[in-house]
Amino acid sequence: MIRPHPRNGSAFAGLTIGLLGGSFNPAHEGHRDMSLYALKRLGLDQIWWLVSPQNPLKPTRGMAPFADRLAHASRIAHHPRLIVTDIEAQLGTRYTADTLRLLARKFPHTRFIWLMGADNLRQIPHWQNWRAIFASVPIAVFRRPAYPAGRGLGKAAIRFGKGWTPPSQARLLARKPLPAWVILDNKLNPISATKLRKEDPEWQA
Repeated sequence: MIRPHPRNGSAFAGLTIGLLGGSFNPAHEGHRDMSLYALKRLGLDQIWWLVSPQNPLKPTRGMAPFADRLAHASRIAHHPRLIVTDIEAQLGTRYTADTLRLLARKFPHTRFIWLMGADNLRQIPHWQNWRAIFASVPIAVFRRPAYPAGRGLGKAAIRFGKGWTPPSQARLLARKPLPAWVILDNKLNPISATKLRKEDPEWQA
């Protein structure tokens, strides 16, 4: 399996790839379940788990070492089409908008779809240059516990309401004119990284 690297963009030409970013502190079965659902529902060739060296919106306290998070995510993903990558560290980016801009430059013949939970759809207006994210890639939103799956889910959903795509057209999302986003009715998994950190000494600072 060829791993994503800024120098081997041609290896992924013609593919449609989902991008799931996060701290993965730690990665868990909820990430895997959502990813497997996305592969099928969106017709993706691969999904890259973009393990962030440090999420700018999260404190460093309680954050496991980057190498540990990468290794654990690789064990959890355990699927030939789920690729755990440190490409954000390679690119030297901290913000999603910057990561997407550089990925488009380094992988010009690859179609990307940003994957995120409904909780992040509500929180995304707090992200750096968040409007540029909607202008860069299609976005697939997945239901999360305690977050309703509706088109009026927060400021971003209202701002880009015209880009909403019916779930019946989810497999066409990567080819839609931007902005384009969809909310998918995935099965909910109650597990969370916060819960795991509280229950597992390995992830307690």
